[in-house]
Amino acid sequence: MGLRLAACVAALGIAAVAASPASAQKKGGTLRLYHNDNPPSTSLLEESTIASVMPFAAVFNNLVVFDPAKVHESIDTVVPDLAESWSWDSTNTKLTFKLRHGVKWHDGQPFTAKDVQCTWRMLIGKAETQDFKRNPRKVWYTKLKDVSINGDDEATFELTEPQPGLLTLLASAFSVVYPCHVPQQVMRTKPIGTGPFKFVEFRRGDQIRLVRNPDYFKKDRPYLDEITVRSIDSRATRMLAFSTGDYDITFPSDVSVPLMKDVKARAPSAICEMTATNTQINLLVNRVNPPFDNPDIRHAMSLALDRKAFNTILFEGSARLGGAMLAKPEGEWGMPAEVLSTLMGYSPDTEKSLAEAQAIMQKLGYSDAKPLSIKIQTRNLPTYRDPAVILADQLKKIYIVAELDILDTPRWYSRLQRKDYTIGLNVTGVSVDDPDGNLVENYSCNSERNYTQYCNADVDKLLAAQSRELDKDKRRKLVFDIERILVDDAARPIILHSSAGNCWQPYVRNFHPHDNSQYNNLRFEDVWLDK
Repeated sequence: MGLRLAACVAALGIAAVAASPASAQKKGGTLRLYHNDNPPSTSLLEESTIASVMPFAAVFNNLVVFDPAKVHESIDTVVPDLAESWSWDSTNTKLTFKLRHGVKWHDGQPFTAKDVQCTWRMLIGKAETQDFKRNPRKVWYTKLKDVSINGDDEATFELTEPQPGLLTLLASAFSVVYPCHVPQQVMRTKPIGTGPFKFVEFRRGDQIRLVRNPDYFKKDRPYLDEITVRSIDSRATRMLAFSTGDYDITFPSDVSVPLMKDVKARAPSAICEMTATNTQINLLVNRVNPPFDNPDIRHAMSLALDRKAFNTILFEGSARLGGAMLAKPEGEWGMPAEVLSTLMGYSPDTEKSLAEAQAIMQKLGYSDAKPLSIKIQTRNLPTYRDPAVILADQLKKIYIVAELDILDTPRWYSRLQRKDYTIGLNVTGVSVDDPDGNLVENYSCNSERNYTQYCNADVDKLLAAQSRELDKDKRRKLVFDIERILVDDAARPIILHSSAGNCWQPYVRNFHPHDNSQYNNLRFEDVWLDK
């Protein structure tokens, strides 16, 4: 199962309990979670961060979702949610959903096909009222002409051309359905959904509370009465609080390899697994700001990255080396290692790459005596700060002297949105392992999340070609062609694909971290507490 290691169960007695048949699900109880940050808002359609997904995914439903019980997400693990079924027409340009009847929004209003139509018309900019502050995934739906409806229980997505990845995009935690009758200003602070839990309160920097939805359309769900989420700034405090039993599940990606060992030492009965997260540490270079508008400097920076050192220091070797798409074996679209090693900066001969980078910088007039001084901006989380320190150290070897500029989450995303930075150390979360949900979102010319302002007409043509290709093997070949260009252009050099630990108390049942995305298993409607 790749990185999924049974790193837990210290005692044979615990192992026997874990292996025994599941007892009957118990209803009731409060799931106690902690948060490592402040969510920018409660509006999942406007946000791009796990900081909003983790506490608020349980408020909403999608048309379809990835089966929460299956650890590897793919088109084959997509299951119904608000939709009972779906079908493509013969041209593969019309995707029709039969919707559940009798579903209610948390305020008692009925859910209908009009809500589906309204949600995606807002996303593609076709709605009469468009008051999103941000629309980071609008680029997912460039082929979507409209959503037509047939009565209250049927909605059809009408495309200009085939898009085989659409169903996986719709299964993302960021593809929730919104109520037409609720303004976006309300959705940002007091969200109304159809999901298993109803929003109660959001005290920024303190606590988030959700309570069981008694009218949930899955009549035996959720099992829990309540979910509480407390904000804790210090990672050391968070790990200690989990180890002493104050919290039931750790925050996604919060537990590093060394910290997981510490958690296990303090709480030997805790269940912990290392998984790929589909988050990638990458170097952001704003290519319109001098001197970084010079492609030679960007190439030198890309060559100077010693990925093995990052992996050893941060992950004890457990992270994955790859291009823009999630690396194998978890990644469905990852390049083979033998192909990856031929790309610029990926050679195992790091000394040769460094020498080449130094020569480029020397030719441009830089040296130890005449360095290039910069600021590296990054987010105020350990998963960002720690690799940023290593990046600064490695850039020093090519005469770039960097000072870290640490930003809180709202300022970080605001700067990225405005392209108001020069160099950044980013951790890009990819919610679904599909090229349309990653390459199109992060590298196409007109995408809101194209933070480096990279624009290559040839890449855009290839992105469009792979998106409509129905043959997966042919589509994968097009993706590899795109990956090569992105590396040659130093579009957004990928340093590593992260791994992280997930830990939960032994009495938490039916919680399954997924091995190719940290985003899509956080609704908690199947979780129950065996205590």
